[in-house]
Amino acid sequence: MAPVVLVTNDDGIHAAGLSALADALGDLGEVFVIAPDREQSAVGHALTLHRPLRAERIGERRFSVNGTPSDCVNLGVLGLLREAPALVMAGINQGANLGDDVTYSGTVSAAMEGTLLGVPSVAVSVENPDAGYAEAARIARLIATRVLVEGLPPRTLLNVNVPAATPKGIRLTQLGHRVYKEKIVEQTDPRGRTHYWIGGGPPQWDRSEDTDMAALHDGYASITPLLLDLTHFGALARMADWPRALTAQYKARPRGRKR
Repeated sequence: MAPVVLVTNDDGIHAAGLSALADALGDLGEVFVIAPDREQSAVGHALTLHRPLRAERIGERRFSVNGTPSDCVNLGVLGLLREAPALVMAGINQGANLGDDVTYSGTVSAAMEGTLLGVPSVAVSVENPDAGYAEAARIARLIATRVLVEGLPPRTLLNVNVPAATPKGIRLTQLGHRVYKEKIVEQTDPRGRTHYWIGGGPPQWDRSEDTDMAALHDGYASITPLLLDLTHFGALARMADWPRALTAQYKARPRGRKR
């Protein structure tokens, strides 16, 4: 029986990148599209817990959900699909998801949710959607084919970014670091009340040659393996004496009087 592949995104069910990705994966298995009914960019790993979710069937193996990308993966893996998918593919996102931005990205978070549920998962983004999705879809299909055969290490997902121009090749990279300056834009509405926009100003980014940002800058597609275990093992070693010292301080503190 053909493997089940779940495709989702954060740009919404009608996004061109979603259709390009689903079409590219069409002959790899039974492809189901479960995506938000509207744009959910930068929602991160949010789950909807305080209102009911509805999944509207809008085509064969195609569902629109009034929730987040992580909701869509949850519904697919735990409820809507006839069996657990062999692969979750999120994208193709309109714009790159590089460096620290993965912590905000709904696209990457959808792949994180798939990984948490035990399904090999890949997030795919393209630097400039105006250039089209053909090359990103082609690379996504190549990676999906390999993941279906080889799988991924436990608690690991792939974050893929494709440059605007035809890629020179593909690099294995690490996350870069980028900082946004002038991130808050303050404005006044017609009634004289102040409001704010988050996200103004171009980012400054780490140009280390092994990063995802450097790969895109050089014209290469990047594949960055992301590990969901956020534990800093180096810090554990450096902080080894903290528990004893803090415990001693805690026990030595003056205690309040009992009433």
